[in-house]
Amino acid sequence: MTKILILCTGNSCRSQMAEGFLKSLDSNLTVESAGTEPATQVNPNAVKVMAEVGIDISKNKPKLVDQFINQGWDYVITVCDNAKVTCPAFLGKVKHRLHIGFEDPAKATGTPDEVTEIFRKVRDEIKEKFSEFIKGI
Repeated sequence: MTKILILCTGNSCRSQMAEGFLKSLDSNLTVESAGTEPATQVNPNAVKVMAEVGIDISKNKPKLVDQFINQGWDYVITVCDNAKVTCPAFLGKVKHRLHIGFEDPAKATGTPDEVTEIFRKVRDEIKEKFSEFIKGI
């Protein structure tokens, strides 16, 4: 069974959406997500836009990456936009390290509808990129 760890800083949006998609795309994968500075909860906008595509992440909780450091992983994937944020480094046992960056929808500004649209855009990009990733493993 392939083990995948998805990392971001807060583990509240992008990494949670990527975890949700990967679990929905292949139930044979072991998928976790974590952050170096986990938020107190999954971003409600991420929960909302994932529910729109039939994926429930409402019970997920942001996790600290340290709890996974002693486990072996086939893939550790960072999802932060490296132009704007420093991605966390994972020092545990890893076969493949990848970066698949996305803008942080939590930083979106504007009306509630405009913010939701940014979350949808990032959600759709995550679905596309991780669907491509799954085909290659």
